[in-house]
Amino acid sequence: MIPSILPTYSRAPLSFVKGEGAWLLESGGDRYLDLGAGIAVNALGHANPDLVAALTEQAQSLWHVSNLYNIPAQQKLADLLVDHTFADTAFFTNSGTEACELAVKMARKYFYDKGQPEKTDIITFSGAFHGRSAAGIAAAGSEKMTKGFGPLLPGFINLPFGDHEALSLAINDKTAAILIEPIQGEGGIRTVPDQCLKGLRDRCNYHGILLIFDEVQCGMGRTGKLFAHEWAGVTPDIMMVAKGIGGGFPLGAVLATENAASGMTAGTHGSTYGGNPLACAVGARVMEIMTDDAFLPEVTRKAGLLRQGLESLVAAHPGVFQEVRGAGLMLGLKCNAPNTDVVTAGYGEHLLTVPAADNVVRLLPPLTLTDEDISEALIRLDRAAAKVQAHTV
Repeated sequence: MIPSILPTYSRAPLSFVKGEGAWLLESGGDRYLDLGAGIAVNALGHANPDLVAALTEQAQSLWHVSNLYNIPAQQKLADLLVDHTFADTAFFTNSGTEACELAVKMARKYFYDKGQPEKTDIITFSGAFHGRSAAGIAAAGSEKMTKGFGPLLPGFINLPFGDHEALSLAINDKTAAILIEPIQGEGGIRTVPDQCLKGLRDRCNYHGILLIFDEVQCGMGRTGKLFAHEWAGVTPDIMMVAKGIGGGFPLGAVLATENAASGMTAGTHGSTYGGNPLACAVGARVMEIMTDDAFLPEVTRKAGLLRQGLESLVAAHPGVFQEVRGAGLMLGLKCNAPNTDVVTAGYGEHLLTVPAADNVVRLLPPLTLTDEDISEALIRLDRAAAKVQAHTV
């Protein structure tokens, strides 16, 4: 008999009822240190008092009116995003998946309006994750994502990650855009080198096509910059944002230059809930906190502390760990032992991590975790690794 919740998730046997900072309280009363943050969503920690206050204040006045009308909280968040990024305009969604749908539509509509309707193909890369919508799974292209869901949405050219020659050969008269995550999350915390992001920008400029960055997971302060592409000194034409932008409240966005967004006029796209007063009140407070001069340097400092400890763990447990990957507080432990064994052993130590492809364990903690949290996380990871090592000997 099918359960009342559609069984599409393989869930850990844990039920959390309360959170504070980097910690979660399980229904049985045990406390867990959360290095997953709801898969990079709770960027400012659980039950952040500033976000609770912003949400409560908005909830007491207005929840929803739809985009038939002006929404002051939405305007405030849009202005903050435009002021602090490459973008000239923003469209608000409820998720990263919805952001992907609009990014694809925007790129194709751009060329249609330029009199080049044949330019519809979007180049993507193996290991990518762009959500689970029809466009998202077609963009990712992996069998795991697409099997059983055909026919797939056409117009996506999936190339091997890091294959420059394949990229050169793939760009043709039908190419509209290149879509890439500056750091792959689900794909195993695989970082695109700065010079490669610069090379992609140059190629797009040369061929007159658009560059789309998916910063759903790596954006919103996670790498120590507001967005990961800033480290490379390049900007996209279109960018997908979600997860951390709402600090735990469902919110996403597509940011774009005026040129890239020029085809998106009244009636070409919409959302009933996207950019509602509740979400945008929280999102605006997240932006205010993250753009404070002291915030991102602290993320970088804490990231260095955590990474140093992780490098020591790799050296201490070579049978379990192979290397540390990633940037800022978007880190991955490439494992020699099965990554699921490490995650499970972490549960035994009341520590939460997130598995990823390429046998990687993801560490995506709240950006607000303390030095004490980091020390405790390293102790618990060390104990978990020792247990995995003992079982594999």
